[in-house]
Amino acid sequence: MTGNSGNTENTAGAENDRQGPRHKRDLTRRKVVVAGAGAAVAVGAGGAHAAGAFAGEKSGTKPKAAASASAGEVCYKLTSETTEGPYYIDADKLRQDITEDKEGIPLTLALKVIDSETCKPIANAAVDVWHCDALGIYSGYESLSTGGGGAPTDAPSGTPTGTPTDVPTGTPTGEPPSGGGGGGHEEPTDDERYLRGTWKTDRQGRVTFKTIFPGWYRGRTVHIHTKVHVNGEWTDTGYEGGNTCHTGQFFFDEESVLASAEVEPYSTSTTERTTLTEDTIYDQSGVQGGLLELKYNKKNIAKGVVGSITMGVEPDATHEGTDDAVQPGASETASAEASASSS
Repeated sequence: MTGNSGNTENTAGAENDRQGPRHKRDLTRRKVVVAGAGAAVAVGAGGAHAAGAFAGEKSGTKPKAAASASAGEVCYKLTSETTEGPYYIDADKLRQDITEDKEGIPLTLALKVIDSETCKPIANAAVDVWHCDALGIYSGYESLSTGGGGAPTDAPSGTPTGTPTDVPTGTPTGEPPSGGGGGGHEEPTDDERYLRGTWKTDRQGRVTFKTIFPGWYRGRTVHIHTKVHVNGEWTDTGYEGGNTCHTGQFFFDEESVLASAEVEPYSTSTTERTTLTEDTIYDQSGVQGGLLELKYNKKNIAKGVVGSITMGVEPDATHEGTDDAVQPGASETASAEASASSS
């Protein structure tokens, strides 16, 4: 992990019934300079429930407990690995509140990291999270993000958002980032670093981030990127050494995304949305594939959302998320499409 400089991703569909508006390096470059390390997590609406709200640890069908698990522990299948995407920035913001001044529905992201074989929590792991804003823009890459907000100030009146007048309707804007879904990295184009952060897990393997509900962009469903780094050392200046044992993404169910699309600024997006079932990265395996358990007021999602999940990882493995790999449950066609689009 490197110091206080850069951070990284981009691209975005429709459900059968077309509901809703049209509307990315290696942290083991090994060093993170503490930027706001004293920041305490500011738990948003519903945050009081975050401490115990981890997916799979509640009533209902539970994952099978391994014989080596201690009493009360629940084992999980290995969480799906995914592409890193082009917009990862090597952990330069050591903080839990990653919101900065971005508008959107408050989201408390409650995560837990465990060893998938022993079921034991992994303490002192460095967890990265990064995602786009409510209109599909990534900090550090604003000029590369297509987004879904209003038309550029120099665009003729009535021009569809981000769509040049000399291309057919529906053609994605600009060139896709090199490497696309295969994890090709793009260098940052600006100094913005909102909605990016790194923090360490506690003795129970838990870590919480405060952010906003992500928006969407062309070719991808709503998602959040994550990396888990272990076997390193936290020092006075950050985190050094170790290996990246997991690179994944978190996903949101359709009901929550449709609800968010009715709230500003999400409702102002003019980008056609890719649904969860249409996404080429999500492997359709539920929690194992990164699907978050969400809690919010169904009548007023604007008050805030708590998203929780437990990640089962292999501490001694290395998963950088930069390989072109067919995800479990995904077809070869879907994998090819993922490699042709940015994530």
